[in-house]
Amino acid sequence: MRPLRIGVNALYLIPGGVGGTEIYLRGLLTALSEIDPLNRYFVFTNRETGPDLVPKRPNFEHRPQGVRAVSRPARILWEQTALPLAAARLNLDVMFNPGFTAPLLCPCPQVTVFHDLQHKRHPEYFRWFDLPFWNFFLFWSAKISSIVLADSDATAADLQRFYGLTERKVRVARLGVDPAFFPLAARRHPERFLLSASTLHPHKNLDGLLRAFAEFRKTHPEFRLVVCGIHGFSTGPLQELRASLGLSEAVEFPGWIPRQDLHDLYARAWAFIYPSKFEGFGLPVPEAMAAGIPTACSNIQPLAGIAGDAALQFDPLDVSAITQAMLRIVDDEALRARLADAGPRRASQFTWRATAEATLEAIKSATA
Repeated sequence: MRPLRIGVNALYLIPGGVGGTEIYLRGLLTALSEIDPLNRYFVFTNRETGPDLVPKRPNFEHRPQGVRAVSRPARILWEQTALPLAAARLNLDVMFNPGFTAPLLCPCPQVTVFHDLQHKRHPEYFRWFDLPFWNFFLFWSAKISSIVLADSDATAADLQRFYGLTERKVRVARLGVDPAFFPLAARRHPERFLLSASTLHPHKNLDGLLRAFAEFRKTHPEFRLVVCGIHGFSTGPLQELRASLGLSEAVEFPGWIPRQDLHDLYARAWAFIYPSKFEGFGLPVPEAMAAGIPTACSNIQPLAGIAGDAALQFDPLDVSAITQAMLRIVDDEALRARLADAGPRRASQFTWRATAEATLEAIKSATA
């Protein structure tokens, strides 16, 4: 069989501006380049994204487009018009859409990735003028795609529940952990701060984290809290809450930071806390476990299934439960040692190679 001509719709990507979906796409493309030297990939990028996204392999070709993704209307218009024309000119066999939306009129079959269905589960977290976009384009992207990929079983179930998709059409491709996190366990030198890697959005429950940390600090005033991630919709309210709780000098929101700086924080953190109320996968949790950091996370799915017994779990809706988790993961040396040992073993089950294999199988199936 001749090699497939595969388009990769990376028009959504804004480096340092879309959070975990950027980590996903970079990890996936690297892994695809390692397992697939035969099929040809045409990676369509916007004006913000440089050529470093595209693996330097002979079968990967960069196709920059003249649109800026910071303007969502312009990006969507380009995706719906110019991208299908490019697919026709290149005679693509399939279009792979890793960021929720797909061109609705495309000359080839499509595979589209849904990282979550938060806009259906928690519409209250969305701005009123954003919801119509999410509802329209995600619904039709799911309907017209030959195969829809979900990050987790929980998201796959949501796709069937809200969009009526069949089990045959929905597949799961779990995310992977960058191998760079695992060596951090051997060079850890814990300092007195708790770490959370999270976009500052409402569903991340960072207000609950701050309130819990204020209680925790009554007995552990020497500890700081660092929450690194994109400054999202909750940034202003969280900064106000931090001040009202008297935590201005104890809590940092450094924003999105380079991966090397993040690795340094993972190597120095005393513990990792992830209090999210909703996730499509929750990649920071297995990354923290891979680094050997004693980790505590919400007991929601899919986090509970990802962490297993390698992380301390708590009810994210109960501030006192988050406080108790902080106290245990800081003071209980036996627990800390067990989690530090179990974390890397559990995290090793999540690889980008497996993600790439599942994704490539879906792409091939779409063309069959």
